[in-house]
Amino acid sequence: MDKCLVQQQVMERLAADLLQVEQAVRAAHEAATHEENIAENKYDTLGLEAAYLASGQALRAEAIRQSLAHWRLFYPQPYNASKGIQLGALVCLLDSDGKQQQLFLGPDGGNMKLVIGAESIQVISSKAPLGHALLGKGEGDEVSIEVAQNRQQFEVLWVR
Repeated sequence: MDKCLVQQQVMERLAADLLQVEQAVRAAHEAATHEENIAENKYDTLGLEAAYLASGQALRAEAIRQSLAHWRLFYPQPYNASKGIQLGALVCLLDSDGKQQQLFLGPDGGNMKLVIGAESIQVISSKAPLGHALLGKGEGDEVSIEVAQNRQQFEVLWVR
C-alpha cells in the first residue's frame, strides 16, 4: 500500500467536504439575510437561527481548511523500527477476536475510512485514543485502550 496514495485520497475527501460545507455556508448566509427572515416580533427567531447556523458552518469550513493545509504539508516517512510507530505509519492490528484492521496514522482532521483497491484503511490521528496508544510501539507489541468502560486489546502485526 502506497502511503502517498492514502494521503492523496484523504486530501481529495477533505477538499470535497470543504466544497460541501462552503455551499452550506452560502445557503445559511442567504437564509439569514433574506428579507423574509427579518424578525417581525421578539419571538420570531428564524433569521437568528439561520445566522447561528451560518456561523457554525463557517467555523467547520475553517477547520477543514486547516486540516487540508496540514495534510498538504505532511510527508509520510518510512517506518523506522528504532523510533517505533510515528505519524505516517501504516499499521495492521489484530484484535482479541482475531480480526485484522489497517490503520494509517496521520495529522489531525483526516479521521475517515478509505477503501483503496480491495483494502479498507481507517485513517486516525495521534490524538485519537488508539493513535496515541500506538505511538512508539512496534511489530509484535500489545496495545490496549479503554472505550466506554470496555478494554480493547490489539497486537501490532506489521508496520510500514
